Amino acid sequence: MSKIAKKPVLIKEGINVSIEGKSVKVSGPKGELSFVVPSGIKAEVKGGEIIVSQEKKNSNETNALFGLTRSILNNLVKGVSEGFEKKLELSGVGYRAQAAGDTLTLSLGFSHPIVVKGNQGITFAVDENIITITGIDKALVGDTAAKVRALRPPEPYKGKGIKYAGERVRRKAGKAAKAIGAATK
Repeated sequence: MSKIAKKPVLIKEGINVSIEGKSVKVSGPKGELSFVVPSGIKAEVKGGEIIVSQEKKNSNETNALFGLTRSILNNLVKGVSEGFEKKLELSGVGYRAQAAGDTLTLSLGFSHPIVVKGNQGITFAVDENIITITGIDKALVGDTAAKVRALRPPEPYKGKGIKYAGERVRRKAGKAAKAIGAATK
């Protein structure tokens, strides 16, 4: 049984939540998001809170979806009020990024620049070597950040590439260190 799902989702001031059947729509100052509640799970608004419950207590099919549904609803409320952002660090000689609204142009050492077009609601910003991806949908922001990182993931020998802000890349010793170790034997 999920302990997270038992906590109610607080609806902040200025956010409207409407539930029609299994569809939940959340609108706020940043935009509007919707989610379809899975079968076996019930969501209702009571006193400024969204309360998630199971239709059948301790059902194996809905136990896994119970906490997930509550977390998704919480992310919808947070997204339309504050929004989400992911930061990526660009490191490497000649690696550059330029942002123009929902388009990101990257120079990553290839023979051509790479143009990344963001989905609806995703915006890019570049400050020196930091790429910031913002939007109201947490899953979409994370997915876009993963796709940009996959264009040139950080490599362990020189540390060049695109990594998440705060991510540690384990560095490896190159062939020179291996050759020195072999010469002493």
